[in-house]
Amino acid sequence: MKPSDAYLTLDRMTVCIVDDNAAMRGILRTILNAMGAARIYEAGDVRTALDVLQHEHIDLLICDWKMKPVDGLALVRWVRNPSKSPCPTLPILMLTCYADAERVKIARDAGVTEFMVKPFSPESIYQHISSMFRKPRRFVDSKSFFGPDRRRKLDTHVDDDRRVRYGVKS
Repeated sequence: MKPSDAYLTLDRMTVCIVDDNAAMRGILRTILNAMGAARIYEAGDVRTALDVLQHEHIDLLICDWKMKPVDGLALVRWVRNPSKSPCPTLPILMLTCYADAERVKIARDAGVTEFMVKPFSPESIYQHISSMFRKPRRFVDSKSFFGPDRRRKLDTHVDDDRRVRYGVKS
């Protein structure tokens, strides 16, 4: 088996799950535990998530879009703001029941790393997380956007000095 074929484990990662639905957090925790994650923080709202992100080293953020009183998109925008966030390059997997192209575009433009529509399977969660860490996208730092490159293929016309690779701290 080639190293790239090896099963991705999260045993060295710390994950934060943000969802206002406790049952959904439980499902995600079970899936992540099966993937090897031992350190998982849960937040039922954005305010709690902000506290975790400011005080703990997090390697992966999984958040829902639709939450009250503040939604997951606001959380993503805060994380991607280098002047406010201690972790602006944090990989973010957004889960939502919204599948329309406009919502996907909005999430992408906010800086989401990967986007998944509910319902999901453990395999689809694994595939998205694996993709985020095995094939990380470069980060773009421009006047109008900070976040993972919104294109899946690199554009050779954009200067590489504006792009930064992020990685997982072991």
